[in-house]
Amino acid sequence: MKKYLAELVGTFILVLFGCGTAVVAGDKVGIVGIAFAFGFGLIAAAYGIGPISGCHINPAVSLGVWTAGRMSIKDMFGYWIGQFLGAILAAWVLSAIIGGIAGGYSIAASGLAQDGWGPGYQGGFDLKSAILFEFFATLIFVLVILGSTQKSAPAGFAGLAIGITLVAIHIFGIHITGVSVNPARSLGPALFVGGKALDQVWLFLLIPSIAGIAAGLLFRLKALEADQRP
Repeated sequence: MKKYLAELVGTFILVLFGCGTAVVAGDKVGIVGIAFAFGFGLIAAAYGIGPISGCHINPAVSLGVWTAGRMSIKDMFGYWIGQFLGAILAAWVLSAIIGGIAGGYSIAASGLAQDGWGPGYQGGFDLKSAILFEFFATLIFVLVILGSTQKSAPAGFAGLAIGITLVAIHIFGIHITGVSVNPARSLGPALFVGGKALDQVWLFLLIPSIAGIAAGLLFRLKALEADQRP
């Protein structure tokens, strides 16, 4: 249970810092500022809870780790519960904070840093672009995670490498989908925004998960595995 609670806390940190920065200060810090908020939030969580759970804080990552043969299916489901609850709790706290702005705040109208695509959302990229970006961004992200946490990788630097990768992914992709690469991060805000955000959340649950499996298979099949195993 300690591992699952750690995943809840870590996911809460990621979503609150990342989505909170987008909602409260996005117009001031811009895409780069939001990208760093997500990346730094992940780094903070990695060094805070990493020794307990490994700091997946992302169902697609846990799916990739399980596919690679590095965790049990029981733990994967436990991690998922913690991750989704952490993201939902963070979205709820963010909605309560932003609701205190002078003049009020309409989540339905102004959003909660939900992910999406199509006309009226960010750059107006179509469904194909959203699928391609989310698949390859998540694939790269999970590959970096699995590679930097294998036994032969330098110790102590995984959190930094993973956080920097998340920053780069956000700088590239915020204008495309808002950047998910994380089903929990997408579901939390979508539940509170509803409408189109909830209608489109299927993509951010499905595509990152498929990419996580693909990345895990590359390690399971030893295509990118550096460890020497008997």
